Amino acid sequence: MAKLERTKNATRNIIFGVILKVYQIIVPFLMRTAMIYLMGVQYLGLNSLFTSILQMLNLAELGVGSAMIYSMYKPIAEDDNATICALMKLYKNYYRVIGLIIAVIGCALTPFIPKLISGDVPDNLNVYLLYLLNLGATVLSYWLYAYKNSILQAHQRVDIVSKVTLITSTIQYSLQLLVLWLFKDYYLYVIVLLATQALTNIATAMCADRIYPQFKPKGQIAAEEKKAINNRIKDLFTSKIGGIIYDSADTIVISSFLGLTALAIYQNYFYILNAITGLITVVFSACTAGIGNSIVVETKEKNYIDLNKFTFIICWGAGFCAVCLLCLYQPFMELWVGKDLMLSSSAVICFVVYFFVRQLNSLFNTYKDASGMWHEDRFRPLVAALTNLVLNLILVQLIGLYGILISTVLAIVCVGMPWLLHNLFTVIFEKKHLFGYLKKLLYYCCVIFVSCIATYFICSKVNAGLIVTLVARGAICVILPNLIYLLAYYKRIEFTDSLLLVNKMTKGKLRGILTKLGMRE
Repeated sequence: MAKLERTKNATRNIIFGVILKVYQIIVPFLMRTAMIYLMGVQYLGLNSLFTSILQMLNLAELGVGSAMIYSMYKPIAEDDNATICALMKLYKNYYRVIGLIIAVIGCALTPFIPKLISGDVPDNLNVYLLYLLNLGATVLSYWLYAYKNSILQAHQRVDIVSKVTLITSTIQYSLQLLVLWLFKDYYLYVIVLLATQALTNIATAMCADRIYPQFKPKGQIAAEEKKAINNRIKDLFTSKIGGIIYDSADTIVISSFLGLTALAIYQNYFYILNAITGLITVVFSACTAGIGNSIVVETKEKNYIDLNKFTFIICWGAGFCAVCLLCLYQPFMELWVGKDLMLSSSAVICFVVYFFVRQLNSLFNTYKDASGMWHEDRFRPLVAALTNLVLNLILVQLIGLYGILISTVLAIVCVGMPWLLHNLFTVIFEKKHLFGYLKKLLYYCCVIFVSCIATYFICSKVNAGLIVTLVARGAICVILPNLIYLLAYYKRIEFTDSLLLVNKMTKGKLRGILTKLGMRE
């Protein structure tokens, strides 16, 4: 079997993925700020509501994308081009049907849209028309060559998608900013979104054709293989429901119970959290196909060693980000939107805990998706998501926004994560390693907790002007937690393995450091 150039591809994907994510943090942040000051905070709430409703409609996708990409790992490893082409044709047909289902169900839901909004809607807006425009953008994302994206993802060429998105996003944001500045017209703002969604799909398809011209949607999959794919899609259904409930239920519940203004304030905080999450997700996305290939061609022991290495890297990175969020959230929000649109420090703690738990859960889900472990895991996402939804509906009425965050954390930590770890160490890894892995995880969490307390205590003593406070606290956050991590981790084998991996990805740039530490490349 052929091995993908996993490290090379992952490095390339991470570089361009990070560039794209930084871009998608800074520019949408400016757009969000422009909308607050040029249009009003309620428009942000309306935007978030439409996004969440359409995420719910994406349930029709049923996990087809993940199932099809997973099905390509083996034929790619075996250079079986005929099977890859047949998979593309199947994928194309499935996405045509999915787009139609979303269009029909989306139109049927149109009369109920106003019932999901508590309080007033901005004047002179037709929520039905705006919703249908957003729906059109979603349907186009499936109908316009979406299946060709699978070739790039399965070959670990997500960097191509990043480059295309970077260009089309620049066009989108430039036009949308112009619309907000000159016309203050929300309808035109959404129409630009629809047009650039079509442009993104077309450009990505053209790149896929140029790089992999040998792959065309033709041929037929064997009945047995098609049945296996359909079974994977069925298994992914509950996972898809669970993911959408997690992502969308919070927003819809806030809009229904607390209104668009409360939703906009919550989303301002969530936007910052999500931006940082996006940077870490680049690592997951860049490595998923490589992990899938590794699971096919490597031993269980080798894959377990890789899991330890990735866990260490994620805990260090997510732990550092958690400290920064804890210490910098409030002064940044005050500088950005003012005290009137801020939440309490207690809410910040909830956001930080949610952020860290979410990163760990994403790592475990990356291994699940890369290995195709959907049948064994088919009930867990639905049970965890329903737990989250029930807790949302109860706690939002008792403690407001805190209830939304606490319910999500409880559902992940108490239901989703333990169940997923059990499945991973039953199917992919040896069960005997689970206890040792949990000990490492607990140790990392304790170190991160100590770094959060120590850094927050010192940062709380820094209170000057907002900008000075941000800069001073930022410097403390860069130095102190990383120093604590270094002292706590430098003797661990995962630290050595991670340095060796980074050195390999940077083509020997850490050779001098490794030599001083007595490590071999």
